[in-house]
Amino acid sequence: MAVAAEKAYYRFVVLFFNCLLTFGSYFCFDIPSVLQDQFQGDLNCTNASQPNSTHTGCVEGLGMSPEQYNLLYAIYAWTNALVVIVAGFLIDKLGNRFGLFLFSFLTVLGSTIFALGSHFKGTPYLLPLMLTGRLLFGSGNGSLTIVQNRITAFWFKGKELALAFGLTLSFSRLGSVLNFFLTKRFEDQFGIQWTLWGGTILCVLGFFSAITVSALDKVGMKQLGLEGAIQEGSKKVRVQDIRRLPLRYWLLVLTIMFFYNGVFPFVADASKFIQDKYEGYDQQTASYIAGAVYDSSLVLSAIVGILIDYVGMRGILAVLCAVMTLPVFALLAFTYVPPLVSTLWLGVTYSFAAASMWPSIPLVVPQATLGTAMGLATSVQMIGIGLSNLIVGRILGTKSSQSKIPLWHWQQMMIFMLANTIACIVCSVALNLVDRKQGGTLNRMTKRRPAVEQEAREEKDRAPILGEEEEEEEDDDDDRRSIN
Repeated sequence: MAVAAEKAYYRFVVLFFNCLLTFGSYFCFDIPSVLQDQFQGDLNCTNASQPNSTHTGCVEGLGMSPEQYNLLYAIYAWTNALVVIVAGFLIDKLGNRFGLFLFSFLTVLGSTIFALGSHFKGTPYLLPLMLTGRLLFGSGNGSLTIVQNRITAFWFKGKELALAFGLTLSFSRLGSVLNFFLTKRFEDQFGIQWTLWGGTILCVLGFFSAITVSALDKVGMKQLGLEGAIQEGSKKVRVQDIRRLPLRYWLLVLTIMFFYNGVFPFVADASKFIQDKYEGYDQQTASYIAGAVYDSSLVLSAIVGILIDYVGMRGILAVLCAVMTLPVFALLAFTYVPPLVSTLWLGVTYSFAAASMWPSIPLVVPQATLGTAMGLATSVQMIGIGLSNLIVGRILGTKSSQSKIPLWHWQQMMIFMLANTIACIVCSVALNLVDRKQGGTLNRMTKRRPAVEQEAREEKDRAPILGEEEEEEEDDDDDRRSIN
């Protein structure tokens, strides 16, 4: 009789709680985007109590400059870039449960310090506290995503892999969408401090989800009799294994980085951009329109995941996503087409990109090193995003927290986004060329592939950059050194 862990419902129960891991942290991540006016608002306003104050009037807030505001996003990205490499390796060595507890706790601690910092407005402590909070929050959230992806890949590899990744993204983006819809209303009623504490409470719910996922993962592995084998494989993971990651993996990582360089930095500043460029948009409406990127992703991710499971074509879709993103930033830079058209369009391409690019990583690296591979991919992605946030901050670069940024500055920012998208196209085309020479794994369907054929192809697909002879020589050298 089949054990519970072998049945389909068990892996979907794991998936449900696994999805909830990052719901709260994704909600918290873009709170500054929705409340950009409040973060950059004046410390004291004579007209703050007046009803129906416009965007051009005074908004009472924390008094940050645009450069300081973008630094909140940049430090999150830099922290991810540094921490996730070590985090991925530690997860491979010490297991999923170690990562679940540590990194979900860091999101709670970081969001707590970030909320606490808002109580020190007008003092020298505000910015250091809020940056420290984002640093710890970034340490936890980026690394928690690695554990989440690792668990998803283990339970769904060779089955509904893209669907599972799509559902995970949908739940995460549900947090982002609710943030864009609810946060401004909440802030109007209770103020910025209580709004940030509300985000902290959602991160606490993620911590309880981590406890549940940990228990389900442990019970399931024991029932399947795999816990011992996986622990044994984890002991063999070495830092040197990074050299064995295939060329396709690195091209895939660069494709992801350049695509996300055009999404996250744009969303971070989209609300203010819409208010500055287009007539008739208040802060609440601008937040709704900026959040439409995630609205599309929320609706489409699961559907796109099912589609990709059946048709494959991940590499080709990566190229098409990048090409179809070019008109988004061109419209924003050079036309006055309503911004909702561009944000919805970007959400569609983002949905296809996320559902095709990230699930491709488990197809080209061994399971034992998947945490390390995901960590490196996230690190490179966050280095790119962090640099992009800094560049955007310098491009927009006004010193006043309330001034309307000149449109030519916004146009330069969109041109920078276009440049990243073009780089993404180049990398994705190279990825497809290399993949075709090495068996075309990324453009094959993985769902319902016969197990024997799948294993054989996976071994072929994971041929490292180093030749086999070089590896054998290195192993021989290691053996001789150990004997000596």
